[in-house]
Parts: sequence; C-alpha cells; structure tokens
Amino acid sequence: MITCTDVQFQYHADSPVLSFPDLECENKGQLLLLGDSGCGKTTMLHVMCGILQPSQGHVAVNGQGLGNLSGRALDRFRGEHFGIIFQQSHFIQSLSVLENIAIPHFLLGKPFPDQEAHKLLSALGISHKAHDKPNILSIGEQQRASIARALIHRPSIVLADEPTSALDDTSTTAVIRLLEEQCTEAGAALIVVTHDQRLKSRYKNRVELMPLSPVTS
Repeated sequence: MITCTDVQFQYHADSPVLSFPDLECENKGQLLLLGDSGCGKTTMLHVMCGILQPSQGHVAVNGQGLGNLSGRALDRFRGEHFGIIFQQSHFIQSLSVLENIAIPHFLLGKPFPDQEAHKLLSALGISHKAHDKPNILSIGEQQRASIARALIHRPSIVLADEPTSALDDTSTTAVIRLLEEQCTEAGAALIVVTHDQRLKSRYKNRVELMPLSPVTS
C-alpha cells in the first residue's frame, strides 16, 4: 500500500508552497490521478516515489516512510518497489531495447531474467524488437518497451505519467488495458497520472487535482 498524507512541496525557498490531497492505493490496486496541465501531477508523482522530498507531510509504502530513507537506501528502495513510466521514454539510444530493459536489474545488482524479459516483450507485442535500438521504434512500440522496463523487476507499484496523452481513442484503450493486464500479472499496484479525461470513468479509485493554490505562511 502507498499513502500520502498532508503532503506539501516547495521547489525553492522563495517559491510557493504547493499542497496536495491525501491519497491511498492498496496493494495490487489501481488509482487515477487526474488533473489539467500545470496542476502539479508530475510533481506529485515524483514526491510519491521519492525523487522529490516533500517539505511537509508523509509518504509511506507498506509502512515504510520514504522520509526516513536517504541516499543509497532511498535509491535502492525506489528501485525495488517502483516501476516508473515517464512521459518521455529516456532510453539510452546506444543500447538495444533488451539492454535498456535490463537497466533496473543492473542498478540493483541483480541477475537479469533474460527469458522472462523475452516473455514480457512477447506479451507486449514487441519481442521482434528486442535487439533493435530504441530510435527505430514507433512511439507506440517505445511506450510498450517503457512498460516492459517498468515491470521487469516486478515492483510493487507502477507509476505511469501521461501514458495515453499522444494516442487516439483506439490506441488509448489498447495501451491502458495492456498496462492494467501486465500490472495485474506482475501483482503490482497501478497509479496513472494524467490529464486524459477519457480515463475518468475507468477507475473508481481516483483523485482529481485542482489548479494549485499556493499555501501562504
């Protein structure tokens, strides 16, 4: 389970303090964070996984407060418990798709499950692209490779930042269903962060982020 309570964040000492709603997502559950551009969705996502530290409030994963971890301990905890699908794929272009997918295991110092990786790529429909460089993949194929990279180390939580923003209706339905199915197969909770109103009716557990109102001291 992941919980966020009384979370506030401030980028700089002279910048506004941003306040976020409380949220909770059960193990193997699904949560939609919905809001327009500029409402702080990506900032909230980064706070949730410990990339950014809140100036106030508490984020916990299965009872472990992220604020109690720092440095290598926080990096390792994030690497073990989170799979992140960013808006931009951030692939290393000199490496193959398969080599990019292996990066989470490399960073954790764990052996890479090659057969499992090929099975996952097959389930995502891109097994034939395993040894290609990312730059020759289509946007949809890159998105599927990003899903594979986020899931291959079997994290407990997958965070997807705008996974359908550039897709038409048919592709949106296909990609989000695939993402849900793969997270269910991996036993991972799924948190989708998006402005895409097409997904609103798909999730009962959802939090709508309003335009941010700075907190005054």
